[in-house]
Amino acid sequence: MAIRLHNVHKHFGALRAVDGVNLDIPQGEIFGLIGHNGAGKSTLFKMMLGLETATSGDIVINGAAVQGKHFRAARRHMGYLPENVVLYDNLSGLETLHFFARLKAAPLEQCQPLLERVGLAHAGKRPVREYSKGMRQRLGFAQALLGSPRVLFLDEPTNGLDPQAIRDFYEILRGLQQTGVTIIITSHILAELQERVDRLAILVSGKVEAEGSVQALREHTGLPITIELDLPADVQAAARQAIAPFVQQEAETIATGLRLQCAREHKMALLAALSPLQGQIQDLRLLEPSLEDMFFGISH
Repeated sequence: MAIRLHNVHKHFGALRAVDGVNLDIPQGEIFGLIGHNGAGKSTLFKMMLGLETATSGDIVINGAAVQGKHFRAARRHMGYLPENVVLYDNLSGLETLHFFARLKAAPLEQCQPLLERVGLAHAGKRPVREYSKGMRQRLGFAQALLGSPRVLFLDEPTNGLDPQAIRDFYEILRGLQQTGVTIIITSHILAELQERVDRLAILVSGKVEAEGSVQALREHTGLPITIELDLPADVQAAARQAIAPFVQQEAETIATGLRLQCAREHKMALLAALSPLQGQIQDLRLLEPSLEDMFFGISH
């Protein structure tokens, strides 16, 4: 396992910011960590980075215990992009990377290629004070990639990025994943994470309330599937009669036909019940619960 947390707690007086977290994250996985503000995500990140000491429990990163004698060496193979990137405005982009490279004992030769990789080659000699929020974010990401880390911690990494930059960012992550890099990512933009993480955990009040792939969480939450049927008005009564045994609420009339919800376990039976009407059904759409739906279903 690249990352292992066993019964990890962090208390600030009476506040249990992290309350008995257990996680196993294998090498080369893109793992999402989501939760409301105050759920414990940033505290968990800081403990895994060795910036906060756990009240109790064990954290092991790439075989090194966070509080052990070998962690200092292991940390050189970790990258971190904080939620709020703080940079020196008077330094250029390239000078900023040189500064962080010296702190990390990373080769200075990595800096210019990293600027190119994150789309900042054109601005490498410009002072950071002239950078937009998105450019600062990309520079922060380049800093996290210094030293060719084997584990990456990314806290709200797409803040300020436009849609193309977000797509480019995740393409870089997929490339890193293919080389065995383990990536832990938090984001409030759940639709962005939904198709891009291998697994995720939902934190609620310092505890892991659910963990698994997006599909596994769908099955865990038991949220219904939405089905939209495009069909003529004169067929709707027959369709309603066919689906009645499989729905708890009456189907909603929409511009193109009907919208209904059914339990996952009734999906195939409902579709079979509609088969006599297939010549009159013009289209059919199955809409799975989104990650946002699941998050609110679990965290409330």
